[in-house]
Amino acid sequence: MTRQRWQLLPPRPIDWEMRSESSAETSVRTLEDGRKELLIRHEELEAVTPKMLLWWFHHLEETMEWHGAIVPRYHVWHPIDHIQFSVERRAADGSVGPGAKWHIVEAFGGNLDFLLDESPDVVRLDTGGITLEGRALGQTLLRLEHTFTPTPHGTRYETQMRLGLSSSLLRPISRALIRRRFSDAKADAWLKHNVEEVGNLPHFLPQLYASEAATSD
Repeated sequence: MTRQRWQLLPPRPIDWEMRSESSAETSVRTLEDGRKELLIRHEELEAVTPKMLLWWFHHLEETMEWHGAIVPRYHVWHPIDHIQFSVERRAADGSVGPGAKWHIVEAFGGNLDFLLDESPDVVRLDTGGITLEGRALGQTLLRLEHTFTPTPHGTRYETQMRLGLSSSLLRPISRALIRRRFSDAKADAWLKHNVEEVGNLPHFLPQLYASEAATSD
């Protein structure tokens, strides 16, 4: 459930055309246990390394200079859909890695009917990828896993989202939760959104990393 009424922000200016969904390999299927699985194999991220991606997620809550203004870098990551990112709970070591809880607010396709207002736990964050989990009824309801594989020119980035409760006893409740929180139309909008946001990274992350990583880590 959303905890307050959210509004879209004015679009941020960018200097490139966002990737189309056709640039990636995507699929949606229902698993044997009733959960919904969405897969994306993104077009290669040139000049973006797994080390850069790890740094990016560790510093996602910070700001950056963009078109003459200081803005949240989360807003640059997707110039239309992203509304707010914050860290609700830090890990025991003070980081935003495993053990932390994030708060993510975004509207897929710039459509508030497809609003996501979630506070997932960070389960994994390293150069191999990042895993986020949202829970309901004491079980994992949403699991989002991004996998980073180095290539000669950058990174192969793959995304897997699984929605629903794996318990067979809770299958009717699981189906209802999926329909309520991630309808088929919203899932389709998320696929397009994720292709766009991942595809935006090569356009600003290498420069940001080169200018800030040496002093921020």
